[in-house]
Amino acid sequence: MPERGIFYLCAMVKEDVLALVDQGLMLPLMEEFYTIQGEGFHKGTAAYFIRVGGCDVGCHWCDVKESWNAETHPPTGIDHIVTNAAKYSDTIVITGGEPLTWDMGPLTDALKAKNLKTHIETSGAYPLSGTWDWICLSPKKNKLPEGIIYEKAHELKMIVYNKHDFIFAEEQAAKTNKDCILYLQPEWSVRDKVVPWIVEYVMQNPKWKVSLQTHKYLNIP
Repeated sequence: MPERGIFYLCAMVKEDVLALVDQGLMLPLMEEFYTIQGEGFHKGTAAYFIRVGGCDVGCHWCDVKESWNAETHPPTGIDHIVTNAAKYSDTIVITGGEPLTWDMGPLTDALKAKNLKTHIETSGAYPLSGTWDWICLSPKKNKLPEGIIYEKAHELKMIVYNKHDFIFAEEQAAKTNKDCILYLQPEWSVRDKVVPWIVEYVMQNPKWKVSLQTHKYLNIP
């Protein structure tokens, strides 16, 4: 085939793939792994994690900055993702990146069709899509949550990096539903400094609970 024809064919294939990504039928898959949930309400529970690439929230302390650029992660068919997930666990956690960058409806429909429980970890920076058994909402100052996710969230996980984060946490908690479980979690790189603040704050404000990244203490993914 002439070089020009090959270029045209490649462009067509790329366009088709991007269309499937836009429809949520393919997703930029960064990694997938079976481990123990280390944070929040379900800590200590075995779960299969699907980390989707793409995020423009830009937290300076993010520990997976390599997830930000979706173009560095291969578009992967959701059938392949679901088949892998079903081999390991009935609890599937979708994380990122920011998974709500993409339409989560097709992925969660496929997971639910196999009777799998669907959990999401999200900043809420984009409109909620998909069907979820558990929503962990972790708002960020750079890009606040959109739409109904405050009403739908099962847990609110606020990261504490400095003392102003307690003010931000209360602002966000005021927007959640009455059954939402409230967590304060130290940002890992400053944990020694902020853990005493969090302990004191929770003791004075017992509607909050402490969340730790226990998977990092266990040295697992």
